[in-house]
Amino acid sequence: MASPPFLAHEDKGPHSSLPPLVLVHGHPFDRTMWAPQIETFSAERRVVAPDLRGYGASPVVPGVTPLSRFAEDVRELLDTLGVDTFVLAGLSMGGQIAMECYDRFGDRVRGLVLADTFPAAETSAGKIARREAADRLLAEGMRGYADEVLEKMVAPYADPDVKAHVHRMMTATSPEGAAAALLGRAERPDYRALLTRVTVPALVVVGADDEFTPVSDAEAMHAALPDSELCVIPGAAHLPNLERPAEFDAALGRFLAGIGA
Repeated sequence: MASPPFLAHEDKGPHSSLPPLVLVHGHPFDRTMWAPQIETFSAERRVVAPDLRGYGASPVVPGVTPLSRFAEDVRELLDTLGVDTFVLAGLSMGGQIAMECYDRFGDRVRGLVLADTFPAAETSAGKIARREAADRLLAEGMRGYADEVLEKMVAPYADPDVKAHVHRMMTATSPEGAAAALLGRAERPDYRALLTRVTVPALVVVGADDEFTPVSDAEAMHAALPDSELCVIPGAAHLPNLERPAEFDAALGRFLAGIGA
C-alpha cells in the first residue's frame, strides 16, 4: 500500500476536464486560509490546498526550510495525488513558493496566480529582521507576534470573524515551523528575471491597503510578466481572499474561465 502524502491537505471537487486549482498558503497560516476559495471553486473543478511543512496539520521539521524544499513538497504531493497539470495560486510566502514551483516544474503549470507577494531577493536588513523574528518566535511563541501583526495582515476595519480566523491560524502555528520558514525565506533567490520568462497566463492580485506587499510591488510584477492581468482589491490589506472573498473569487473566476479545459 502506498504511504500517505507527507503534507496534510484538502483535495475537494470533481475530477473534471478543467485544470485543477492548487492553492499555496502564506506565513504563518494554514490551508484554512483558502476556505472561501475551496468552497467556491470545488463546485466545478478539483481544488488541492496543502498545509505546508511546519504549518497546520503537516509535520514540523525544525531548522531551516528553504523555498526549494516547500516547492519539492508541493511537487511530491501533486505526484502522489496524480495531479499532472494545474493552475497554481499562492499568496505572500505562498506566492514565492509558487514562483519557485514555476522555476522547477513550470511545464506542469497552466496558469499562475500571485497574490500579495513580491519577487525580489531579501535585502541585508531583511535577512537580519527575519533571523531576529525567527529567534523571537522560538523564544516567545506565536501569540505576541500574532497580536502585533494582525491589523497589518488584515485591515483594521476587517470583519471581526475574519480577524478571529487569521489570529487563530497564526497562534496555532508551530513556532519551530514558522521559524524554519523565516530562516529559509531570508535566503530566497531573486525571481524577477524568472517572471519575464513565464509563458502561461498570470493573474496578479493585491489588497489596496496591503502594507507588507504594496500595490507598487504588484504593478512591477504585472509589468514583468509577459501575459498578465492586475487586480487591486479595495477594502483589503494582505489577505484579500479572506477580507473580500467575493471580489477575489470574481477575479480568480474570470482568470480561470480564460484557461480552458
